[in-house]
This record gives sequence, C-alpha cells and structure tokens, in this order.
Amino acid sequence: MQAVRQILSDVRERGDEALLELTAKFDGVDLESIRVSPDVIQGALDSLPPEVRQAMETARDRIADHHRAQLTPPVQHSSDGISISSSRRPVDRVGCYVPGGRAEYPSTVLMTAVPALVAGVSEVALCVPPDRTTGSVPVSTLAAAALAGVTEVYSVGGAQAIGALAFGTHSVAPVDVICGPGNKYVAIAKQEVAGKVGIAAAFAGPSEVVVIADATTDPRLAAVDVILQAEHGPDGLAWLITWDEAFADAVVAEITTMVEASPRSEDIAATFAEGGYVALVDSPEAALAVSDLIAPEHLELMCKGAEQMAQVVRNAGAIFVGQWSPASIGDYVAGPSHVLPTHGSARFASALTVDDFLKHHHIIEVSPSSYIQGVAENAAVLADTEGLAAHAESIRLRQRILQQGENRNGESK
Repeated sequence: MQAVRQILSDVRERGDEALLELTAKFDGVDLESIRVSPDVIQGALDSLPPEVRQAMETARDRIADHHRAQLTPPVQHSSDGISISSSRRPVDRVGCYVPGGRAEYPSTVLMTAVPALVAGVSEVALCVPPDRTTGSVPVSTLAAAALAGVTEVYSVGGAQAIGALAFGTHSVAPVDVICGPGNKYVAIAKQEVAGKVGIAAAFAGPSEVVVIADATTDPRLAAVDVILQAEHGPDGLAWLITWDEAFADAVVAEITTMVEASPRSEDIAATFAEGGYVALVDSPEAALAVSDLIAPEHLELMCKGAEQMAQVVRNAGAIFVGQWSPASIGDYVAGPSHVLPTHGSARFASALTVDDFLKHHHIIEVSPSSYIQGVAENAAVLADTEGLAAHAESIRLRQRILQQGENRNGESK
C-alpha cells in the first residue's frame, strides 16, 4: 500500500513525465508517448488471423447480448398522490484496465469495454502495460479494442495507470469509473482512488478458483480446472475440495503430471506455493461451508447434485455447474463479464454489469391530493421529530395554501 500511494502521488503531481519514468522502471520499456495511434489499433485488427477475429467477434456479440438483457425498463410507481419513476443515465467516461506482461488478454478488453458501451458510455479509455519484448501493446489486445469500440488506448500499466485514469494527465483525460482486473498493486490502487472515481465491481485482483468435486467426475477434468486459473500467476488461489480421499489423490496425481507438461509451469507453481490447497471434508455440505468462507472468484461444482448445490451457494463471483462447465468458458464466450470479485469480496459484491456504468435517478412528482389525503403530513411530523423546522414548514405551507384555496400571491381564488 505504501508503494502504491507513492506511485499515485507521483502521477498526480508529475503526470505524463511520471508515467513514462514508471513504465521504464517497472516494464523495462522507454516510450516517447503512451498514447497508441488509431492507425496502429486499426492495423492490429487488419492483421488478425480470420479464425481469431471470428472468435473475438463471437465473444463480443455474446457479451453484448447478455448485457443488453440487463437493461430493464425503468420502474414506475404511483400511490397516494405521489408518482415515482426511475431514470438511468450512463457515466460519460470509463477507464478499462487490462493486464499484460505474463500473457495477452484481449478477452478482458471485451469483458470490460463491451458492457460499458452497451450501458451507453460515450468514451472508453483502455490502459494496457507494454510488452517487455516488443515495447508495445500486444496486437491481439489492440485488435480487441478496435472490435469492442474503445475510444483510445494507452500503453501504461500498474498502479500508475490507475492514477492516470483517476487524476488525469496531459495525455489522459480523467474518467468517471474504472474497471478491470489486475495484480495486487492495481487492485490496491483502485481502492485508494475510490471516491475520486467510481470503482466498478469489487476487488478484482489475482485469479481464484475453488473446485468442489467427487468421484462422479473425471479426475483429469478436476485437475485441469484447478490449474487453469493458477496459470495466471502468483498471489491467486487454487483449491480442490472433496469428501473422497482416493479421488483427491487421483486429482493431485493428474495435477502433478499436467503442471510438469505446462508451458506456464512456473506461474502455476508460484500460485500453488502460496495459494494451492486440497481440502478433505466430511460432506458436500461441509464443502460448501468451506467455499462460502473463501468466497472465491470462480466456483466449479463438479459433483453429484451440483445443480441443487448451486442454489444454496452464498458467496462466489461466478458458479459453474457440472463437469462440462469449466471456468474457461466463462472467461471467454458464455456472456457474463469475467471481471469478478476476488480476495473474499464476493461476500458483498458481484460481477461487472451494466449497472456499474449507470447512475440511477429518482424522479418524484407530488400532486396536491397527497396533501389533502394526509400522506405529506407524515413527512412534516418526521421533520418535526428531527427538529428541522423549515422541512416541516415547506410541507405545511403547501397544505395551508391548498386548504385556503389561495393563489401564489396569497390571495383567495
């Protein structure tokens, strides 16, 4: 936290100069400008292999369809002379953070920018750390930005990117809401600027998965799903919970074989070293109790009775039911955003949705009948109770005017 606060302070005070220095320090890349040219973004899309572009377009469209369904009609209600309706307005500008360094994440571009644009946001800025080898934002990430409709892209990552989006610099206009996952520095930076800007969803930090499984599931499937979130790298969680000791041994054996063969074995091992667990419990009920305590980002139910278990889960970012529902489908094409609460924040928070980019306004209209019927007098009584005389008088003055039939000048009609 101390390191993050120092970075944020530096960005607020020195702007672009700090961003360029911090990018050289942390990413090993010397840049002249952090803004990625629109021509470079379009060129990335044009160079995309056809099958990759088709996959991205399919994912984009499924994400958009899911989030459009969340745009429910405004609520309207009227009783006792008081009419209430709701109005939803999108924020003007959103900043999406997409991780880099260890891997390319074009899927995260789609999972953050598309919901914002479906909500009606007019400007979406994207921050991505530059690749250490090429010195630029990965082509697949830029192509996803073009397909999603991102307004602008900046080659900057880490806590410094969050500072740029929150405070603004010469190059980066400040935003109203920041969304997207990241490492612990990024997640802490978002907590630090919360209040200056809106922070969408919850603590979207390093990846987590809890797999609850039994012998009705192929141990290879349970093993690969424990591994799949762990390959994002350190500081995450990867749990297997079961009530079958022989099954646990079989899954661990498969995990060992798969990790040895994985091209990302170092990242997986780093996650397992601090956050890898096998929990042997007494029953499915006990497994759910452990999972609810963890409140994981991803929960996979790969056991008998998974459908029923899913209905009683209290704390999880996303729940995947059955051995044919890996979290990887949710990461790419299911439709809901894969930006999910981590670090136990699923106890009180949810996945990224269109609501993270919408402001809800109440529109209240009070008719004269509410004063005659006495509903308004209740408000005056409560104002009296709180000792707020002007509040009460604003109501009773209207009551007297209506009762006396006075016009606006106090004269009798």
